[in-house]
Amino acid sequence: MNRPEGPVLVGTDLSARSDRAIDRAFQLAQEWNTRLVVVHAIEAGSPLVDDTALADRAIRAVLPEPHSTIVDILPSIGPAPSTISAAARSSGSRLVVTGVARMNHVGDYFVGTAVDHMVRTADVPVLVVKQRPHQAYRAMLVATDCSDCSRHALLHAAQMFPHIPMHLVHAFHVPYEGWLKSDETRADITRTAEAEVNAFLDDADIPDEIRSRITTHVDYGEVHRVVMAAAGRLGADLVVLGTHGRSGFIRSVIGSRAEELLRAVPLDTLMIRAGH
Repeated sequence: MNRPEGPVLVGTDLSARSDRAIDRAFQLAQEWNTRLVVVHAIEAGSPLVDDTALADRAIRAVLPEPHSTIVDILPSIGPAPSTISAAARSSGSRLVVTGVARMNHVGDYFVGTAVDHMVRTADVPVLVVKQRPHQAYRAMLVATDCSDCSRHALLHAAQMFPHIPMHLVHAFHVPYEGWLKSDETRADITRTAEAEVNAFLDDADIPDEIRSRITTHVDYGEVHRVVMAAAGRLGADLVVLGTHGRSGFIRSVIGSRAEELLRAVPLDTLMIRAGH
């Protein structure tokens, strides 16, 4: 399987709040030997609107290497989410990178409605950067509800990061805790969940070379708690979520669970929509 091609695209509001996303995007562009497209959504009335040279200097000033030859600067006028999605399409980018800071004067944050907009409209995966990057990613955690869309996310993430371990985490939960009073009942439910994960991995669409990189983890509990605990225990520094999963994990358009995970998990989160 081949790694997706095209440049990496990152959005910035020119503040220090965008530093982490820019640094990670720059690191990924270097790692993948591709170009970095840096987008700044300019507000109407800004002096940057009519002065492209000033805009170029202002945007390059926030880069870790302002004079890097791998960088393309793209100042644009309009709301950040739609501007970035359009820029990703026009540049043929393989990935959109963003932070959690406010990205325009309206007050949008790339957690919640703005992430929802980005994942629904961007033609490529969206990486939400939360941690300051000190090195390349070392291990990824793929949260799964055993749906086709989470399998798609697993395969796409494996292509993007072909040399790091993959931990597949499945959280199962019974609404009425009283059902689990018996150790035998809990063991039966656990075995059922494990069988579901094994069937998920046995799918013919998953090549053996990817399957060999995967370690499975089946844990009882609310999904965000299971994911956070597993990430800490396993040393994962990248969480992968597939969107358009079945109700109860990821709803049809980034629902409450995905937003909950984005807010609760303090790790970089890669959102991969079915169809990418």
